[in-house]
Amino acid sequence: MSFDPRAAWEALVGAPLFGTGLTLAVYLAAMALYERMGRSPLLSPVLVTVVVIIALLLATGISYPTYFDSAQPISLLLGPATVVLAVPLYRQLPALRRAWPAVLAGILVGSSVALASSVLIARWLGASPATQLSLAPKSVTTPIAMAISDHIGGEPALTAVLVILTGVFGAVAGSGILNLGRVRAPAARGLALGTAAHAFGTTRALQEGETQGAFAGLAIGLAGLVTALLTPAVIGWLVGRP
Repeated sequence: MSFDPRAAWEALVGAPLFGTGLTLAVYLAAMALYERMGRSPLLSPVLVTVVVIIALLLATGISYPTYFDSAQPISLLLGPATVVLAVPLYRQLPALRRAWPAVLAGILVGSSVALASSVLIARWLGASPATQLSLAPKSVTTPIAMAISDHIGGEPALTAVLVILTGVFGAVAGSGILNLGRVRAPAARGLALGTAAHAFGTTRALQEGETQGAFAGLAIGLAGLVTALLTPAVIGWLVGRP
């Protein structure tokens, strides 16, 4: 019986855990590269993994649904992984209690600016109304952003892409921007990264330190809540302006 490479490849791709194994392998390689290159933000493991997976799918012709179906275990673990963020939050609880007025003010201002500025810049650049609405919730985590987008008349699928792009940019450039602004306080850095770049920013914050990670984790939830409450009002006000 001769070996058939095509049949072997099809069997591999069709394996129930093909996507899971591929994702973990690429991520571990990306982590090794990240550590070897001195933790450069440009080589963020999440960013490298996304880019490599996309390149592999395009090069091999594997459809995204095929990959996604076999990567379901990773998707199922995202919920518990998010809950794990409560650990640094608990450890930093005294600091969070002392700073709660500044935390709420920072998230309120950050979420409002992210919401309004994205819509106004898109309008200035001539984007369609649907694109403007899809951009509005781009700075919060994907499930919340897609629900908000659908509610206000945006395109949830486009919003999901914009959320990922926002998160990747925040993870890559966020720390550098904060350094340029001379933002040194760990709590402030964490709040900024979590508010502006949701889970991607929180990943970057955790790499900086536990305090940064704790405040970023808190910002994900609060920014999502604030954005969900503010978006209809802000969009209604902006739509009524020329």
